[in-house]
Amino acid sequence: MAQLNCDTAFTIPLFGGIPVAESVVVTWVIMAVLLIAAAILGRNLKVENVGKKQLVLETIVGGLYNFFYDLLGEEGKQYIPYLMTVGVYIGFANMIGLFGLKSPTKDVGVTGALALMSIILIEAAGVRKKGTKGFLKSFAEPIPIMLPMNILEVFIRPLSLCMRLFGNILGAFVIMELIKIVVPIFVPAVLSLYFDLFDGFIQAYVFVFLTSLFIKESIE
Repeated sequence: MAQLNCDTAFTIPLFGGIPVAESVVVTWVIMAVLLIAAAILGRNLKVENVGKKQLVLETIVGGLYNFFYDLLGEEGKQYIPYLMTVGVYIGFANMIGLFGLKSPTKDVGVTGALALMSIILIEAAGVRKKGTKGFLKSFAEPIPIMLPMNILEVFIRPLSLCMRLFGNILGAFVIMELIKIVVPIFVPAVLSLYFDLFDGFIQAYVFVFLTSLFIKESIE
């Protein structure tokens, strides 16, 4: 139960005390690691006679970019950097448990914030593509009777993104803790590689994949 709780790491002594949750602190750690990695890997890049490090980096980044480009097309390419960033963050956040830290995605506040950012981007993409008038008119499509359902869908999408990510990560954690009680040796280590690595990256993939599909639908 202690592992399930998202405790307050420390309190900022301003405005009567601002609590900072563990999930926020771990997110800061992930951000710092990613920024340092980007600074190191991004140094001394070349156009010709590239090294193995740059080839691997270009393959990974190019693969991610092409994946989202195939989904969104030319009109949606400006949203690819956001999707890549969120995907990398969620992937690292889900596997941070391997290093003895609590995954931020076990906090519904974190998954809720990610879902809220994505849904704002999705709706903003629709407004940018169709204009305010066209965007509002789309709620009455294909027939006006669908207006309540289309409005409700705006709130259902972020909720589904949030709870899918939160529920899967939390469920995997609970299963691992039960396995540790029943079989405390060897088996937990093997299954941890599955839940923290494979399943963690799968959940990151699902989140950004659904977000990209919603963006595609919004700009069509």
